[in-house]
Amino acid sequence: MAGQAEPQYFTKARRAGRIVVYEPPKLDLDAYIANYRGRTRFERLLLIGTSSSHLYLEALKAAIAEAKQGNDVQRYENAVSYLRDISPNDSDSTPDLDWVDRMKKQVKGATDKMELELKGYKNNLIKESIRMGYDDLGHHYHRIGDLQKSNKAYSQMRDFCTTNSHIVIMNMHLINVCIDQHSWFAAQNHVQRIRGQSGSQKYPEAEKNSAKLSAASGLTFMAQTKYKEAAEEFLNTNPRMSQAKLDDPADEESYNEILTPNDIAVYGGLCALASMSREELQKQVLDNSGFRNYLELEPHIRRAISYFVSSKYSACLSILDSYKADYLLDIYLQRHIPQLYYEIRSKAIQQYFIPFSCVTFSALATAFNTDEPTIELELIQMIKRGNLDARLDLVNRVLLARKVDNRSQVHTEALAIAEGYERTAHLRLLRMGILNAGLEIKAAKGLGNAGSGSGQDGGRWNGGVGDLMSGEGQGSGDLRSGAAFK
Repeated sequence: MAGQAEPQYFTKARRAGRIVVYEPPKLDLDAYIANYRGRTRFERLLLIGTSSSHLYLEALKAAIAEAKQGNDVQRYENAVSYLRDISPNDSDSTPDLDWVDRMKKQVKGATDKMELELKGYKNNLIKESIRMGYDDLGHHYHRIGDLQKSNKAYSQMRDFCTTNSHIVIMNMHLINVCIDQHSWFAAQNHVQRIRGQSGSQKYPEAEKNSAKLSAASGLTFMAQTKYKEAAEEFLNTNPRMSQAKLDDPADEESYNEILTPNDIAVYGGLCALASMSREELQKQVLDNSGFRNYLELEPHIRRAISYFVSSKYSACLSILDSYKADYLLDIYLQRHIPQLYYEIRSKAIQQYFIPFSCVTFSALATAFNTDEPTIELELIQMIKRGNLDARLDLVNRVLLARKVDNRSQVHTEALAIAEGYERTAHLRLLRMGILNAGLEIKAAKGLGNAGSGSGQDGGRWNGGVGDLMSGEGQGSGDLRSGAAFK
């Protein structure tokens, strides 16, 4: 059935510019999705179902079952629609209209009830009841998929928060909703609102959520392609989250409604490889005792970073390529994998080329497990983007480093420094001669008070000292031309 679906759906999707994964991933779908809860379970299943030609049937069926366990009718209809497009003869591709009608009525009844209760709380002017009413309404809208109204309900809690904990909880809810909406700037703003006061006594509860804040902030930076900032956030994530019980919703350290400790290891490792030097990787990643707890969950990421630091670039890239299919099925990583892998591979080629004045295409192809035409295209792209300062000899099939005359460059710099010292010394001597002669320096016409107190008391002129010292400005120009003496 997969062979029939590929030409009809996945080939069309690829032509439309969407990412389609034809390689079988290493992940076990049931074990993978069991690590998550909340809306992200469905979103991840739906992405796998619409991107993987191997897991689409299993993932879409699981997505339909997940949607029917919740209250979001739109999610269920979307999953059924995708399954019908890919496999129209499957039994689950026909929507359960009875469930849809029944759920719509239940959702409307629950919404009306909560809004009526909130209206009563407002009439009674009980702040805590109003806050709880908005909190329940925000949860309800989030569950049924109305993220805009959920965001609005949580935001309206602000005027009724009476304790520090209430403010932190409100902002954490808003962060989660903004991430689901992919409103990355808004999510980052809410992170900063908590962090801005986390060092004071006003919000001591913020420290309890420090790991979640780092994870959410790293996710927002990664979404904005700020990989260096994202890596720093993930690397600084409190190690307590790595011991969280993923199957226990009551565990305060768990953040699996958004991502898991395994995701932090993968996201942080890839962003660090793409944006940090070998020295930074050694110091901030491998020697980071806190992040080591996360790397232990994904040992292949640690091995890849170790190989890169040890200049074993081929081994590093081979590990990453073997897990590429898995990463392309990740809801937050998918659109970044091409750029991340390009950055990592470009850095590897740059580092490999540094000790040489020239390298043959065949040697590069052997070192990076590819063929000569492919490595040639990569080198051309890197040179065009400015990632590699070199030239290509297409006749001899050689990559040449640009020749720099270091001796001439040092001589030029030394001469420039000497001329600067000579000019400064001349201006200082000139100023001393003027002061000793008791001469007065006039300000140029039109400058008004630019001289800042040109003196009449024995030739002392405070405003022009800086100009004379640096040799810039109107004062020094007049002195050199001889027009300033009186």
